[in-house]
Amino acid sequence: MAIGWGVVIIIVFLLFVSGVRIINEYERGVIFRLGRISESKGPGFKWIIPFVDRMVRISTRIVTSDVPPQDVITKDNVSISVNAVIYFRVMDPIKAVIQVEDYLYATSQFSQTTLRSVLGQCELDELLAEREKVNSKLQAIIDAHTDPWGVKVTAVEVKFIDLPQDMRSAMAAQAQAERERRAKIIAAEGEFQAAENLRAAAYIIASEPAALQPRYLQTLLAMSGDRATATIVPFPIELLSAFTKKDKT
Repeated sequence: MAIGWGVVIIIVFLLFVSGVRIINEYERGVIFRLGRISESKGPGFKWIIPFVDRMVRISTRIVTSDVPPQDVITKDNVSISVNAVIYFRVMDPIKAVIQVEDYLYATSQFSQTTLRSVLGQCELDELLAEREKVNSKLQAIIDAHTDPWGVKVTAVEVKFIDLPQDMRSAMAAQAQAERERRAKIIAAEGEFQAAENLRAAAYIIASEPAALQPRYLQTLLAMSGDRATATIVPFPIELLSAFTKKDKT
């Protein structure tokens, strides 16, 4: 009799142990009872009925998934190769289990097709200059499609755009021409400002001849330089006015 009770106790203990589940903080456990959804359990110590309940673990952490390079023909008929990265997480564990067979694979495949579709509607200049706008559009489309699966797409980032070699050469030539154009504009603006300053200086000297004296002395100093044998005899510039004035008589 004691042996029989011992066997029963051992069986009960084994059944209890077989139903013990430890769920991590970042996981949720979806319980199926006889094939039907029962509930979703949170983290901690949980116990399910052996041979009756089955638990599927779902991670609620953000998943980072690389979208393989996709060959895309843009709206302006440029053939490029583009890859991206998508960030998403499970918000509803029950939907992620019963609405789609493999939410990771399904999200990855839909991201690839959406990448080709959206980028094919954009021009190359838009892809290069408005990357944030394209990323937001991709995120909105993918998130709307994965929402029935209980999956929330938090971000989509286009990582690299591989251009054909001839297109790279053309863009490099265009960039060089743009830099040369800006350099010429800056040089022309500098010449214009210098001319304006010279004209203003000429007006000042014409109205105030004494303003030319500091420049005259500076020129004498520059002419002397290191030449110790040079002899410079200053000539009053006021005497030149007699030759520049017109005879009014």
